[in-house]
Amino acid sequence: MASCIHSGTLLFAVLALCSAGCRCGDNSNVGGARQGFRAQDEEVDFGRALEGTLTRRQVTVLATGRASVSVAVASGAPFIVTASEVTVPGGGTAVVDVDYLAGVGSVEGTLTLTGPGGTTSVRLKGLGVRPLTCTPSSPCHAASFDLASGTCVEQPLADGVSCVPLSRCQVNGRCESGACVGAPRSCDDDNPCTVDACSQTLGCVSSPVVCPVPRNPCKVGVCDRDLGCGEEDARDFSVCGPVSCKKARLCFDGSCKEMTPPDGIVCAPATACQGEGTCQGGECEKPDAGDLVATFSQELGGEPVGSPALLVQEGGLFTSVCGGDAGCRLVSFTSRGLMRYESPYPDGGPRTLLAVSDAGVVVFAPSGLESYAARGLGERQWEATWESLGAPVDAGPWVGHLGAGHVALTETGDVIAQVAWAHVLDGGSEEDGGTAAPVPEGARWVWLAGREDAGSLVHAGPVEPWRGEARLVLDTAGTPIRYTGEGRLERADVDPDGGSSLRLTSLRDDGGALIGSASLAVARGALLVGARAFVSMDGGAQVDVDWDGGARTLTPHAEPALLSAAGTWGYLFAQSCAREGGLPCTPEEERTVLRAVDSTTGRAEWEVDALPFEALPGTLYDAALLQGDWVGVLADAWVPEGRQVWLQFFAQGERLGMCPLPGYPTRMAGAAFFEGRMLVVVEREGVWRLESYGLGPGIQVETLGWPQRHAHSDGARREVPAP
Repeated sequence: MASCIHSGTLLFAVLALCSAGCRCGDNSNVGGARQGFRAQDEEVDFGRALEGTLTRRQVTVLATGRASVSVAVASGAPFIVTASEVTVPGGGTAVVDVDYLAGVGSVEGTLTLTGPGGTTSVRLKGLGVRPLTCTPSSPCHAASFDLASGTCVEQPLADGVSCVPLSRCQVNGRCESGACVGAPRSCDDDNPCTVDACSQTLGCVSSPVVCPVPRNPCKVGVCDRDLGCGEEDARDFSVCGPVSCKKARLCFDGSCKEMTPPDGIVCAPATACQGEGTCQGGECEKPDAGDLVATFSQELGGEPVGSPALLVQEGGLFTSVCGGDAGCRLVSFTSRGLMRYESPYPDGGPRTLLAVSDAGVVVFAPSGLESYAARGLGERQWEATWESLGAPVDAGPWVGHLGAGHVALTETGDVIAQVAWAHVLDGGSEEDGGTAAPVPEGARWVWLAGREDAGSLVHAGPVEPWRGEARLVLDTAGTPIRYTGEGRLERADVDPDGGSSLRLTSLRDDGGALIGSASLAVARGALLVGARAFVSMDGGAQVDVDWDGGARTLTPHAEPALLSAAGTWGYLFAQSCAREGGLPCTPEEERTVLRAVDSTTGRAEWEVDALPFEALPGTLYDAALLQGDWVGVLADAWVPEGRQVWLQFFAQGERLGMCPLPGYPTRMAGAAFFEGRMLVVVEREGVWRLESYGLGPGIQVETLGWPQRHAHSDGARREVPAP
């Protein structure tokens, strides 16, 4: 009996051992097997990585049995395994290296592990980040991209680190408290015949000294490196007075002499439509003239508003237009006539151009002054309402009174203006049936910031009664000067104690009133006032213009009134009527004349008919001084075919040439002379166009003095200092 029990027990133990030691088909994720494995993690996150960089993570594989295991490893892009197989020792671990090549955005992938007994997988994920371009705010800061926040971070460089100053007028820059501080650059070239200066963007710049123009027309100002400015004889046979091919005043040995000019001498210069004329047998022979040829002709897309119809600033052309599908808007073109932008006005109402600078385009709006960006998309930058400029705030709506001649811009873009306003009696405007007072009720000098805090009131004069139409200019020191229609000539000075008020001072010792229309020009310390008098800003005696017409009547035009760069010659226009006894002239009899007036005597040096044809009526549009003491005049004449517009050139009392614009324009809105071109806004067959015409070989617009109606094509009414 005992032996039977022992044998049964032994058999059961053997069967139990066999059952425990034999497992067919091990699961790879179940431990304790002879040849099994599993991954330690189910997911691996590579986190944020910069685009284009490799990030490595490790996946641990564990053997679940006592025998070593070979495991095949695979993955798909952008995840890369460094080895296709790993061996895991029995009961141990092995590491699989996985790289992530970051792109942009989040990605997921799979790491596949295959070995004895089956396959398992590990989920992979990562986030690729494209770095921002980080530009430091100053030369003494370093900027870098912070991967964790996804932003640029900036840190100041240590003091004393070398840097390149933002201004090219500084050298040897060193960082100090985050700012690049340099020593002033010396631009003195030790040459008294150059004017040396430093531009913050260009560095050292220089221009030739312009020596004073001698009173003797047969002398020219020259600069000698050792002696400075002096005079020398003008080239023989250069013109010094009226010239015809029968008799001419020409320079010879430094003196102006009257002589019969030799054949072949140039009697008329070449222009954009005609070659030069030469004397032949006592007559000036000129080649046939043709029409001016436009360098471009661009449709405006509407009708120009106000005057000036066109402003030019550093090659950018600006006009205010209403009509078409876009309402009223500011339109800008390049100097080649390509559209830069169209900027709709906020309320769709019209605006009138006043002046333009780098700081912006200043316009007259129904509610006050506005400024629009001169570049980019031309967006509105600021608005100054009539109430903010001094109009009473509790007396109902107001109508502003402001024109281009009432506004001047400083070199930094500040706006100086005489603003005026009239009360709308019935609460409406003239456009919608309201009735404004016939004359403004009040006026005020204002000075507005053009850049920082743009549009804010920096200085202001007292509110005063309206004193009639006025003209405002700035001299080379930036001092505002005003002439009013009632005859006041005064300057405005900033409060020396640093206050915001403007102090007004009369420029006439006797306090008397000048007589003349609203007109004012300035050059080299001389003022041409009301087209009637020359006034020296240093307290010299007033010189009245001699407008005695003898047996005829002369009525001066307020503008154009041009003043030479030296302030020695004024160029003025007047209506002339030859009828005696005060009888009015017919349009055919009334003429427009151009006079050159000596500022020291007030007498006319020469006078010429400014209209294209003596027998045909016409209209003067505009005029400009050209280099070489020429005057360019734009006027029309009524020929049998219709209105024809002519560009004429005058000097020394002679018409040197005349060029017709093509076709027969319906209307002329305005013109601007710029560099070697004339730009016009003209209507042809019901379409308003901006057109550009060359003046001719070597013919350039004068840039000094007061060469145009508003001094320059930008309308800034600011004197440009002579170098």
